[in-house]
Amino acid sequence: MQAGHRRLTVLITGFGPFPGAPSNPTEVLVARLLRRRRPAFAELRLVGHVFRTAYAAVDAQMPSLLARHRPDVVLMFGLARRTRFIRIETCARNVRPRLLVDAGGSLPAQQRLQVGDCSFRRGRAPFAALRVAARTAGGDVRLSHDAGRYVCNYLYWKLASQRRAAPRLFVFVHVPWPRQRRPLRRRRNPRPHADPLLRAAELMLQTL
Repeated sequence: MQAGHRRLTVLITGFGPFPGAPSNPTEVLVARLLRRRRPAFAELRLVGHVFRTAYAAVDAQMPSLLARHRPDVVLMFGLARRTRFIRIETCARNVRPRLLVDAGGSLPAQQRLQVGDCSFRRGRAPFAALRVAARTAGGDVRLSHDAGRYVCNYLYWKLASQRRAAPRLFVFVHVPWPRQRRPLRRRRNPRPHADPLLRAAELMLQTL
């Protein structure tokens, strides 16, 4: 690395458990991405953070993360329990959260996330290229225009609404609930269950 050259900072986020999901695969995914050692990541400063799945946690922690790390790229992951494929979210919607409380038992009361604002805000990423890259890991990957009505969409909206601290690139990705496999005969080198998802995440990070 040349003297004076600043490494690009990438903030990778996930979420913890929430009502209906006693475990969250994105928490493990963030930790595994931070441990990867790839030549393509050699000049990246990878920073990880797992939010408590609560609106208050997003409000309290997201601004300080941006101020402390000044990330060039933010790659956010969340769990979509009812989806069987990876969803690359192209935008956050200015909609009231559905009637599902967060991990702290809270639910915003307002009809819109930001009254008087636009109905949606787009992420900032090469969405089509991300989809092509992630699909090479195997499995179904699709672009989505609906990030839901829960804390995932809330985080995406809050980041997309940033003015001064907005990163150069940012995108939210919903991952499916891990599939339950049938018992298999013991093999010498069993393939880790999360490998396809981890590989897809690596390829998206590399593309960004």
